[in-house]
Amino acid sequence: MGKSKIKIDVLRVPPPLALYACEVESSLAERGYLPSTRVAHLQVMADLSGWLDAQRLNVQDLTGERIETYLEHRRGCGCKGFCSRRSLTPILGTLARLGLLPVEEPVAPPSGTDVLLGGFARYLREERGLASSTAKAYLALARRFLADYGDDGDLRGLTSADVSAAVRGESVAVSAGSVQYFGAALRALLRYGHVAGLIEADLSAAALPVAGHRHSWLPKGISAADAAALLRSCDRRTALGRRDYAVILTLLRLGLRSCEVATLRLEDMDWRAGQMLVHGKGRRVARLPIPADVGDAIAAYLHRARPETTRREVFLTALAPRTGLAPVSVSYIVRRACVRAGLAPFGAHLLRHTLACEMVRAGVPLIEIGQVLRHDALSSTARYARVDVDQLRSVAQPWPDGAGR
Repeated sequence: MGKSKIKIDVLRVPPPLALYACEVESSLAERGYLPSTRVAHLQVMADLSGWLDAQRLNVQDLTGERIETYLEHRRGCGCKGFCSRRSLTPILGTLARLGLLPVEEPVAPPSGTDVLLGGFARYLREERGLASSTAKAYLALARRFLADYGDDGDLRGLTSADVSAAVRGESVAVSAGSVQYFGAALRALLRYGHVAGLIEADLSAAALPVAGHRHSWLPKGISAADAAALLRSCDRRTALGRRDYAVILTLLRLGLRSCEVATLRLEDMDWRAGQMLVHGKGRRVARLPIPADVGDAIAAYLHRARPETTRREVFLTALAPRTGLAPVSVSYIVRRACVRAGLAPFGAHLLRHTLACEMVRAGVPLIEIGQVLRHDALSSTARYARVDVDQLRSVAQPWPDGAGR
């Protein structure tokens, strides 16, 4: 005997939120929520509306403090689900888009440091084009520096000696790699300060780079057999399998970074020209040819597996809410395929190394490899020269006087 289903169209939300139930339900449907999940959200909306009515409140009274009071009420009633602010996001987000929630004033005006860091954040995002995770880390390090050397965001009294002292102080507390990262963040902050007119001189050169032990690792990818096993592990009879197959094949054939796969959009695919537009690090854009098998895999996903949605990202999440994949999700797709294929788990970046190693063995010049991988400097590509041991032997110099040791 099948389970009974609640029809969404007969679920009643009482006043004062009754007028907005259809908007919430439509928003949930558009984002890919299943009918049963939409019913659960509307039931919570009905409960919230009843609570507002009992308190003699309206939707315009839903301040952050009152939302927390309602959540405490739910927890006090023994409810286990929808007891956090995040769980109410679909409902509150729709009400906010309709302009119904009150605009709350900030508790206190931002400090000078907050204003400076706000401008620095925009600089990192808009001028430098850094990834959000990198920008967030830079902001945290900049805030720590300003706590010791910034007079509430006023950098006019900063000297090169202060900058050097900050780097030296960091070097005695953390690893060389962490000091290098701190120095990069500090140089970015000081360049921004000079460009924005907050510092008269560019002090970024005072944040001297710190030498650390550079591991001389030999780049390696996976074997052709392992690559085939990864692809075979994707069940292309299912929507999820078609998506994962297309993602992994794109990584293998084009050597994209996980963030580049995640940000690939429908308008980036030029099917007539057989090219795709890749948005790389630092807002760099490149056109790459679409290999025939990659084009077939992506087309099969778009036509037969991709959910109907207004989202423009090529690859979408499998579960609601339907959004584009995050970079970490791309690596998770690869790791999950490893488990299915019986391989030791690894991330998406190893497939990038795989393409580079294959091109080296095929005799492709390093300059062209760097162009395909979109490296900023040839030094990033040069490490792959060590993959071709026979080529290295051919350029090795004989030992002086022919003496072998």
